[in-house]
Amino acid sequence: MSDRPHTAPLADPPATVVPASSAAPAAVRPLPDATGRIASATLIVVAIVALVWIAAGLVRFFMLVFAAVVIAAVFDTIAEWLCRRTGMRRAFGLALSVIGVLALFIGAFVLFGSQLAGEFDTIRSTVPAAMTNIEAFLDRFGLGGRARSLVETGGQDIAALLSQAGGYVLAAGTGVADFVLVLVGAIFLASDPQTYRRGFLLLIPTRAEPTAAAALDDCSRGLRGWMVGQAVSSLVVAALTWVGLALLGVPAAGGLAVVAGLLDVIPMIGPIIAGVPAVLLAFTVSPITALWTLLLFLGIQQLQGNLLQPMIQKHAVDVPPAVLLFAVLAAGLLFGFLGVLLAAPLTIVVFVAVRRIYVRTILGKSITMVGEGGVGEEEPRAVVR
Repeated sequence: MSDRPHTAPLADPPATVVPASSAAPAAVRPLPDATGRIASATLIVVAIVALVWIAAGLVRFFMLVFAAVVIAAVFDTIAEWLCRRTGMRRAFGLALSVIGVLALFIGAFVLFGSQLAGEFDTIRSTVPAAMTNIEAFLDRFGLGGRARSLVETGGQDIAALLSQAGGYVLAAGTGVADFVLVLVGAIFLASDPQTYRRGFLLLIPTRAEPTAAAALDDCSRGLRGWMVGQAVSSLVVAALTWVGLALLGVPAAGGLAVVAGLLDVIPMIGPIIAGVPAVLLAFTVSPITALWTLLLFLGIQQLQGNLLQPMIQKHAVDVPPAVLLFAVLAAGLLFGFLGVLLAAPLTIVVFVAVRRIYVRTILGKSITMVGEGGVGEEEPRAVVR
């Protein structure tokens, strides 16, 4: 009877020692894993911050690349149309498209520039007398003092601008260099677009490659639709400008109309920029003609910015007018003048890419993309996977 209680305690100590010995290493193992996870998360955050910082510094570079892509799309569309109509080789069609676009821009600016230079003496002698007449007219309504204060303030601002002329010359030189770079890049992109397309798709994971290829096709069709809508808008603006200036008797009405049509590419402020030389030439006729010319361009600007271009782009690419309107404002605040210039095509590319990648692929909703039986029309049912 003394053996039983003596053997029982011998079996108990191993049962209590084994869990203690096995639990000690388990408490130490998570420490290296937790340290590794913290280090990995820190590296990821640092890498993301570095990429964002680099991207922010290269914003202008990315905008110039996108400008080259847009111009390349213009050249490619014209070249394809010429090849389809005439059967010529693509190289000749591309060369003709580049020469034609450059000749249009250079010819329009030379046409109204020579007219403006020829009337410069008349403008210089007419504007002061016109301003005196305008002040006398405003004095009748008690607004002369306020107008004179505004003129003095404007004169001080102009003097300040002229004092910084050297900086503007350097900026203009940089702009010309950027334009040449974008033009050459656009010609290279348009000469062999498939090479750059394949190179981009090689960077995409295999699973996402079909979606990326479809998104590129959608963006291409969207840009083509934008070009068609923009061409219609430019023609309407040029026609309205030519008719209005011809009725007012402003010199070089045809050249000014072509310039207004070309500057229509700049949403909202294009007609205002085109109105500056038109108002100067209108002063050679009479101050009243200059006033009516100013009102003409303000009316065209309102028509183009708030009604014509948004509605044409909606029918061409199905971008809601309000989206395009606020996109121009956002692009101007973020990227400056270059952002305003590229706001419309940039909005269209982002819009169609979001529809293809996010709405259709990620959310799984059944929608009709650009070129699929109607521009942007949604199917009756949305299938969510």
